[in-house]
Amino acid sequence: MDNGYVKTDIAEGIATVTFHHPKSNSLPGTILRAMAQAIEDAGKDPEVRVIVLRSEGGKAFCAGASFDELLAIDDADTGREFFSGFALVINAIRKAPVFVIGRVHSKAVGGGVGLAAACDITYAHESASARLSELAIGIGPFVVGPAVERKVGHGPFTLMSTTPATWRSAAWCQLHGLYAEVFGLHAELDNAVLGHARELAGYSRDAMTELKRVAWLGTELWDELLAERAVVSGRLVLSDFTSQAIAAFKEARK
Repeated sequence: MDNGYVKTDIAEGIATVTFHHPKSNSLPGTILRAMAQAIEDAGKDPEVRVIVLRSEGGKAFCAGASFDELLAIDDADTGREFFSGFALVINAIRKAPVFVIGRVHSKAVGGGVGLAAACDITYAHESASARLSELAIGIGPFVVGPAVERKVGHGPFTLMSTTPATWRSAAWCQLHGLYAEVFGLHAELDNAVLGHARELAGYSRDAMTELKRVAWLGTELWDELLAERAVVSGRLVLSDFTSQAIAAFKEARK
């Protein structure tokens, strides 16, 4: 549990994939790969009609990439391998034959914004502000960028990418399409997620598979695209700027 976990619960056609890491749900490579596998497995289950992606804990929905793991990267291949984890999760959501509903209960940072954007429908709490923080540590939202830009549009994505220190409110995120709806109470959020999941669980899986395919038209080359983006991030993370910036962030958190 100290290293985090991913678990799947299936009931009444709903597969709930839950991830957690004790450091504000920051994501090491093991969690990313386990999450991608859990989503893929749920999609292959013929009894599953919808997937819910959520995290646990009272802090952030997802604080993005694990700083500890980023600092441990010492060559480009290792960097590419790490950032490929985000690509695997996004592509698992994209290729799942059922809709994926995201539940964002609190702040989303960096890769966490990418997860929220990749989900087909994302509901959020009013505390779920978001920022793409990558440029501040010498990288950029390269791997998650296509998912975020697809949801919010080119202009808002560019603004978020180039203002890495600025939090965008949940209301701003809803206005620009990242969140479908925002709720003032976590109980209201849970009711919305469960209500929509139960609704989808009552529909034809075949029909939803075809509808999802239509919704994701134009992303057929994302396997190659996100792999290329992982190479870019894996190279940039080796810079002195990145190591110094991450060390400064970690010091500020103490």
